[in-house]
Amino acid sequence: MATLMDRYSRQLMVIGEEGQRKVGRATVAVFGMGGLGTLVAYYLAGAGVGRLYVVDFDTVNISDLHRQVLYAVRDVGKPKVEAAAERLRAVNPHVDVVPIMENVELPLAAELADKADVLVDAFDNWASRHILNKAAVRAGKPLIHGAVDNWYGHVTVVLPGKTPCLHDLFGRFARAPMCVGQCPVLGPVVGIIASVMATETLKLILGMGDALAGRLLVVDAKRMSFDEVKIARDPSCPVCSRAT
Repeated sequence: MATLMDRYSRQLMVIGEEGQRKVGRATVAVFGMGGLGTLVAYYLAGAGVGRLYVVDFDTVNISDLHRQVLYAVRDVGKPKVEAAAERLRAVNPHVDVVPIMENVELPLAAELADKADVLVDAFDNWASRHILNKAAVRAGKPLIHGAVDNWYGHVTVVLPGKTPCLHDLFGRFARAPMCVGQCPVLGPVVGIIASVMATETLKLILGMGDALAGRLLVVDAKRMSFDEVKIARDPSCPVCSRAT
C-alpha cells in the first residue's frame, strides 16, 4: 500500500511538508457538481484536502459526460453527489468526502460557510451564486467564483471586506434565468477554468497572498487569451458594504 509520502511526493516538492499539513487540515465546500465542480473536487481530493463537502441536487445526465469527469455511463440517473463521492473516495480514501443532495438555500449555504475554510462557487445559475455569495460575506469566508459559457470563462476570488463581492460585480444577473434546454460549453474550456479555481483554492489554504482577489481573470479559449480586469469595491453595495 502506498504511503502518504508516496501519494503526495510530487506535491511535497512544491509545497513542503508544512504546506501538506495545511492542506490536510483544510475544509472546502464545493457547490455544484457539474463541469467546474467535478474537476475542482477531483484536484482538491487528489491534493489531500482534509474534508470536502460536495453539494448538488441533480442527477447525472448523458449530456454531462463530455465535461464532468467524475461520472461514467453507469452513473447516468444517479444523484451527482453520490456518484462524485464514490469516485473521490476511490481517488483518495484519506479525504473525508461529505455529499449533500440539496438545492442550495441560504440556511444550508450559511451552515457550510461556518464549517468550511474556503467556499467554491461552481454553480451554473446566478440565483444560487448570489445565495452563496451572501453566506460567504456574512461568514467572512473566501469564495472562489468561476463561470463558463461557450468558448469563454472567468474566475475571481472574493475576500469579504477586501474585494468586491459577487453582488457588487454581477448584481444585475441575480434574477437571470437558467439556460433554456442546455447551456453551450466546450469541455476543455471547463477544464481551464476549473484548474484555475482549484489552484486559487489551494493558494488560499497555503496562505499564499490574496491570489486573484481584486482581479477578474477572463479567458477566451478561441483566441487562447488570458486578460485581467482589476476590480474595486463599491462602498454602497447592499451585500458587502458592511463587511470588514
